[in-house]
Amino acid sequence: MIVLDASVLIAYLDESDVHHVQALKVLSTTERYRIHTLTLAEVLVRPTREGRAAELINKVTAIGIGELERVPDEARELADMRVSTPLKMPDCCVLMAATAHAASLASFDERLRDVARRRGLHVLP
Repeated sequence: MIVLDASVLIAYLDESDVHHVQALKVLSTTERYRIHTLTLAEVLVRPTREGRAAELINKVTAIGIGELERVPDEARELADMRVSTPLKMPDCCVLMAATAHAASLASFDERLRDVARRRGLHVLP
């Protein structure tokens, strides 16, 4: 399973994004892709402003990206990560999800990638 950061999904959906080609590669495997609810909300902000939220949700569903189920004691785990890492809460959600589900993590955010590697996670791309 691969847990996606918003940066990967945004790049995948936007052909003009500098990471678009890399995102296509990440999402071209046969792995299961999952996303934290807060991460999906991040991706939905712009399409919601533009009246395209339903369209984006359809695209996400069509490529097989599903929302992760809540992790037991998630609030406390997130608070611990926020305190013990230099990450902001949205990145903590991605890190916690990948850790809790023993999944790989896909992100273009170097800070998130560095913290994930230090915690022993497999990081893409």
